Amino acid sequence: MKSVLLIGLGRFGRHIAEKLNEMGHEVMAVDKDEERVNKVLPMVTDAQIGDAASKTFLETLGVPAFDVCFVAIGDDFQSSLVVTAYLKELGAKKVVSRASMEVQRQFLLRNGADEVVYPEKQLAELTALRHTTDHVLDYIALDSEYGIYDMSVPAEWDGMTVRDLDIRRKYDVNLLALREAGKPSTAVNGDTCLQQGQTILALGRWEDIEKCFRL
Repeated sequence: MKSVLLIGLGRFGRHIAEKLNEMGHEVMAVDKDEERVNKVLPMVTDAQIGDAASKTFLETLGVPAFDVCFVAIGDDFQSSLVVTAYLKELGAKKVVSRASMEVQRQFLLRNGADEVVYPEKQLAELTALRHTTDHVLDYIALDSEYGIYDMSVPAEWDGMTVRDLDIRRKYDVNLLALREAGKPSTAVNGDTCLQQGQTILALGRWEDIEKCFRL
């Protein structure tokens, strides 16, 4: 269980609060809008109404005690930048901030963010992939090049083993886990036999995934 400080309770922030609650983490939620705070009260451990862009207010929260701080402010980049800088200055262990464009990412990283996320960009990429390819079911970006892709097993792979395919050597793509409907993911090794109807988690660069799965 982690102790989390979540600043910004718009749609993105509420989704984070909901997911953290499902995972059993302790969450302190903060927003200057009382209505937004009231909406997340059932999902968080504690909540505060206040302006996180005020260093004096942030000091009252005990920032160093949290394992991770999320800056989920989406409608005021200046405030997001200020809050990110203050959190690091006050001793935050890890700061994850939201950005909507690359230039924002660069400023956030320079001002204390340990990681920057692009919720709109990632959603757009996933939507494009899911609706224009035959095999991509889900996608998580790891950095600017690599991602983990949830793929359906192609028909031409049916009955073949991972060793037969040899895709790690041919395409620099790693098969991480295999899942069937109603069954949890299982580790993949050279003797794993693939069948249609299964899905597989593949790690690699998109251009290599395209070649490997012939997308």
